[in-house]
Amino acid sequence: MERKKRNAHIAILAANLLFGLNNPISRSLMPNIIDPIALTYFRLLGGAILFWASALVFKVEKVSPKDLMLLFFAAFFSLTANQIPFFIGLSKTSPIDAAIVITTLPIISMLFAALIIKEPITLKKAFGVLVGASGALFLILGEHIVHVGKGNFTGNIIVFAAVISFALYLNLFKNLIKRYTPYTIMRWMFLFAAIQSYPFCHTVVSQIDLAIFTTPVVAKIGYIVFFATFVSYVLLAVGQQFLLPTTLSMYNYTQPIIASLATIAMGLDVFGYEQLISTALVFLGVYIVTQSKTRAQIETEKSKISVENTL
Repeated sequence: MERKKRNAHIAILAANLLFGLNNPISRSLMPNIIDPIALTYFRLLGGAILFWASALVFKVEKVSPKDLMLLFFAAFFSLTANQIPFFIGLSKTSPIDAAIVITTLPIISMLFAALIIKEPITLKKAFGVLVGASGALFLILGEHIVHVGKGNFTGNIIVFAAVISFALYLNLFKNLIKRYTPYTIMRWMFLFAAIQSYPFCHTVVSQIDLAIFTTPVVAKIGYIVFFATFVSYVLLAVGQQFLLPTTLSMYNYTQPIIASLATIAMGLDVFGYEQLISTALVFLGVYIVTQSKTRAQIETEKSKISVENTL
């Protein structure tokens, strides 16, 4: 079991490495070489094709008609309304800024958890949200020093909207996610997302000049579709079998570091004091939130106290 856990940690770290590299690679293509909407569709359609083709290797679970309907809406929040705004926002901001904004996901998810599934917000959670939100707001609203690939207010806001959509997915479909393996969830959601996004992407995709598909461009798109989409989600599925959700989420915070190093190496951005302060605040806020007690923990403690008082 220890070996399996160690392999799960390696799988999750590798997945986040691939996700982190995705930001600067995608940004190097958008918007000058390829439209962000077209790149989004390539990722969704490519992911659907790869997940369904790999059914020859992975075990296929039967999904009830009711859950298929739920997966259709889950695909909208987790992919269609997440990936299209994300790529549009990324095309207008810097990869570093986008990576930092994405790290607000656990904080936004916690707020929705309080509203939707009635997860209590403790004083520690509230303080963590305040700290983390201040980091995101400092980045989104702050004035940047002029540099290559400078972050953009509009782009950061659009990326933040994509984060909100995914946070809604995590909370609205919490029970659905638990009923099936991550692989089954992704097969259906990528298929539904490719169908849902087609009306929005058809015009842009049909107008693409085939001359843009040089070897470097094809290689980058191949990375986005195969490594940053298919392989990453397979690795996540491996990690989810042996690691707790809290442990999984903590690995997510390596993405800004990876994205920053890759972005600077590619000459797309520089890491300024705004990003440094924002990153520190967001990481601190997320750490504080994850140290707070959940509803289950609070109820368990109350039960123990009640039992002790009756003895």
